[in-house]
Parts: sequence; C-alpha cells; structure tokens
Amino acid sequence: MNNMPKVKIGIVAVSRDCFPESLSVNRRKALVEAYKAKYDESEIYECPVCIVESEIHMVQALEDVKKAGCNALVVYLGNFGPEISETLLAKHFDGPAMFVAASEETQDNLCQGRGDAYCGMLNASYNLKLRNIKAYIPEYPVGTAAECADMIHEFVPIAKAIVGLSSLKIISFGPRPLNFLACNAPIKQLYNLGVEIEENSELDLFEAFHKHDGDVRIPAKVKEMEAELGEGNKKPEILSKLAQYELTLLDWVEEHRGYREYVAIAGKCWPAFQTQFGFVPCYVNSRLTGMGIPVSCEVDIYGALSEFIGSCVSNDVVTLLDINNTVPADMYEESIKGKFDYTHKDTFMGFHCGNTCSSKLSFCSMKYQMIMARSLPEEVTQGTLEGDIVPGDITFYRLQSTSDNVLRGYIAHGEVLPVASRSFGAIGVFAIPEMGRFYRHVLIEGNYPHHGAVAFGHFGKALYEVFKYIGVEVDEIGYNQPAGVRYPTENPFA
Repeated sequence: MNNMPKVKIGIVAVSRDCFPESLSVNRRKALVEAYKAKYDESEIYECPVCIVESEIHMVQALEDVKKAGCNALVVYLGNFGPEISETLLAKHFDGPAMFVAASEETQDNLCQGRGDAYCGMLNASYNLKLRNIKAYIPEYPVGTAAECADMIHEFVPIAKAIVGLSSLKIISFGPRPLNFLACNAPIKQLYNLGVEIEENSELDLFEAFHKHDGDVRIPAKVKEMEAELGEGNKKPEILSKLAQYELTLLDWVEEHRGYREYVAIAGKCWPAFQTQFGFVPCYVNSRLTGMGIPVSCEVDIYGALSEFIGSCVSNDVVTLLDINNTVPADMYEESIKGKFDYTHKDTFMGFHCGNTCSSKLSFCSMKYQMIMARSLPEEVTQGTLEGDIVPGDITFYRLQSTSDNVLRGYIAHGEVLPVASRSFGAIGVFAIPEMGRFYRHVLIEGNYPHHGAVAFGHFGKALYEVFKYIGVEVDEIGYNQPAGVRYPTENPFA
C-alpha cells in the first residue's frame, strides 16, 4: 500500500567494558543471521562500526545507523551492557527504540561465556526511566538469537506506526455535522503525538471540486471504478462525478501534504454535502482507504488517526464503522446459537453507509444512501458501496482524546461471523467475547463515540504497545475483560 512508512531497524550491540566484547560481537552476528534466515533482511541493518562501550562509541553508532537510513533502533545487550551509553543511544536516536538482551547459551561456558544481560536489562530499564526515555521492551526481553529475532520482528509493526505518526498530517473538511458532537474532540493531543492537522472549509473543497470540472483524467478513473465494481455498478450515471471527486482529493493531498510524508483525511458527507455536490463520497472514501490513505466519515479526526495506526500495524486496509445495532434475537437463534461459542450479548452489527473497501466485502454494489434518501431526493444520495463485510478475525479499536483532553484507547479481538446481514450499507455481524460488559464498562463508561476502527486480523498485541509507547496510560487502555474479571465500574452485586 502507498502512504505507509517502511521500517529499517538499526541493530546496535552494547557491552560493559569489564565483560568480553566478543560476547556482544558474536551474539549480534548470530541475531542478525537468525533474523535473515526467517524474515525480510531489508528490515534490519547491523551496525558494524563498533560495539558500544562508551559515550564516544554511542555517537559513532548513531552516526552510522543514521547514515544507513535507519528510522528505528534496537539496542542489543550482548552482555550486561553500559547503562549510561546504551540509554543515551535511545535518547539521541530520532525514532522508536527497542531494548532486548541475550540469554546464556550453554552450561559448559558459564565463566568466560556468561554475559549477565538478564541483570543488565534491569539497569537499562531503570536508566530509561531516570532519563524519561521512551523505549519498547518486549514481554520477556531476554532470549536466544532466534527468540530475539522474533521479538524484533514483532517490533516492526509497532515501529512502523510510531514512525508514521511522526510524519502524519490529517486533513479535515468542515466542522462536525450538527447533532454530531460525538466525534468532536480536542486536537491538542494530535500535536502532542507529533501529528499535524489541516482544517479546511467544505467551501474550499467545493471550489477545488469545480476546478476539476472536465478534468481529462476523469474517463480513466471511471474505467478503474467500472472494473472494480463489475456487476455491482448499479449507479453508472454517477461515476464521472465520483471520479472527479477522487481526483480532487488526491490532488489536494499532494498539494497540501507540505513537509509531511503521510496523510489521512477526515471528510464530511452531510448535511449539505449531498445537495451541493450531488452525490455522497462513501465509495471514493473506500477507494482512497484501499490505496493506503485512510478516510474517516463525519469529520472524525481521531477515527482517521486510528485508521492510520491500524493500517501501519496490519499492513492492510482498515475500515471505520458505527458500533451500530443489536443482532435480532431470531437471527441469533437461527444463525449463531449452537454454531458459534458466543452469547447473544457478545454479538452486534458494525455498519457504515458504504465506506469499506471492496477488498473487505464479500460482495458489493454501488447504490444510494438509504437513510439520507428518506428526506432527500434519491439522486443526490448516490455513491455508497454496500455489501457484507468479509468473515474472519478482526480487531476493534480506537485512539481518542476525550473532552478532558486525556488520550485514551480501547482494543478488543473478535471476528466477523459468516452470517448474512440482511440489511444495507457496508455491514457485518460481529462477535467479541464479553462484548456486553465491554460495551457498558469501557465504551459507555469511557465516553467513547460510536465510531470504531476495524483491522482485519488480530493485532491487539502490537496496538497495545503502540498506545503505550505514544503515551497512553495503561489504565486508560480498555479491553474486553474475560468472564470473572470485574471492571472497576462494574457492580459487584449485579
């Protein structure tokens, strides 16, 4: 996908000068070989200039990994490690850093071959805290070469999201719609994260759209859309306008990204969009998201931010849905009960008008927006992409600055069930273990809006580490507690 960072991780080995340097040299070589044997070797770079034992070595290593184009760092404790120099590596490196340590190899060499990195990791963590330095430390950060290679591979999507955020611009159009305070949130936390925000008027967008009247690229865009939709092209008469709108957004992104490398969009589709533009933007939103440019609906700025993080972590298309409606009892009884290990309250339906990429729909048709057409002429509501969302594992999550300007988030693993929705829009029947309690004691109690981001697969582990790294307090990261584990706000007598 375009618009996503590529990560190159510099591996720098460190050594306490009273330990054999050869331990760190040989263990670093073994780590790199183990990574290359199993994963994409272009993701890592072995710093060869020195084993860091001093502050001078630290400077030399930083210059080397910077010259090599590394945007993420692994500090590898081949032995106990120099607690000052190794933490200064993370302090002065401009990007996400990880600390990992070597375990001992054999009982036959526990004198000259013992490295004590198990001990050194404790001092490293203590010094990181002393200096207020952020670093990712795996759940169990000490291992063999192969185990440490696996840990570094798990760091790749985490680093990718953090690198992306440091050079992200979110472009928004218009204020939140009337009666839609749910997606209105303070933007101060965006700046705290290093994210830029460009807020524009819908009138600016309308002017840019009309500057693309008769754009010579429109016919080619229409052909792209026709090929994607196939038999689902139910509103061919609207394709030229949708193509014009897509070109408008793509040109806007290139003209307004400024010095930022990555872009996400928080767009608007009502109440005046349909009558003035003459269509709804849902299908175009789905296409841009499929290109790697996440687009949120209803000027949901933190929804766009969440989508971008999910795309980085999953390296795949994401979507943004309303946590929308309950599964009818008769649908649960007929299609879910006894077939899947979920209670009725574990299930719900995730929906949006038609913004989900066609690659994440079991089937699709480009139609009109049924809800809007109840009060507007149908012809100005055309442009939604409808279909049932593909069954399979999902992660439902969101990063949000709430009204008190505190950064919070939630993450839950679940799945889209292979159950026909029997409804309209981009929609799926979702199941999350203990969803009923999660809905009440995380989503409602945490004052989250109804929009949730959806990544296709289970990525909770990486998302949790990203949220921690960027500064979300662990007690502000909600997740679906298993049965028997009480939420702080849960009535113990219920």
